[in-house]
Amino acid sequence: MPKPFRYLLYVAVIALLAYNSVYFKKLDEVKAGTAAFDAAGYAKNFWEKKLTPGLSKAVELGILTTQLQTEKDKAFEQHSYALGIGNIRYFLVKGKGVVTDVSENEVTVKLTDAGESAGNVRIATEYIFGNAVRDASGAIDINAFTNSMDFNNVSAEINKLIREKVVPAFKSKVKKGDHVAFHGAIELNRAHLQVNDIEVIPVSLQIEKP
Repeated sequence: MPKPFRYLLYVAVIALLAYNSVYFKKLDEVKAGTAAFDAAGYAKNFWEKKLTPGLSKAVELGILTTQLQTEKDKAFEQHSYALGIGNIRYFLVKGKGVVTDVSENEVTVKLTDAGESAGNVRIATEYIFGNAVRDASGAIDINAFTNSMDFNNVSAEINKLIREKVVPAFKSKVKKGDHVAFHGAIELNRAHLQVNDIEVIPVSLQIEKP
């Protein structure tokens, strides 16, 4: 085979291989092929399959506050969760009590199932935000998320579920003197512990007959 012809053949083969191994797609086609993270769907699934079934493991808030005053480190180790290193920890709690005050933003409850040391707690009914409910159960693995925005959006969607499904029916009926039962999440600072002014982000709320 003459050298010039052989050279042209080599060039043609290389060009064909290069053509088949490199291709271009429009940017909108690439974006369309990447599925966006469904934070609302994830939050709903977490609520129904992990959070709600896990409420049975919630600690009695009155018992917790007593333990925090006598065995703080043990209480944090046994009942709290956090996804990072630091003093902020989250607890999944439950309790019963009598409503002593109803305001636009919260309902104050005097706990009745764990002695006088429990005191009053505030159940948030207006400003539902933060990561307490997402993190208190310890049932979400941060490593399952590819970025922090998706992870934070899950919190936002969980809080939206609380504002839309948990609070309205309770808030429209509750009044001073009612007996209530609740499950929820609280946030406490291990280094600057305050047990006399605890706010509960509710997961379930019921008005009970006395």
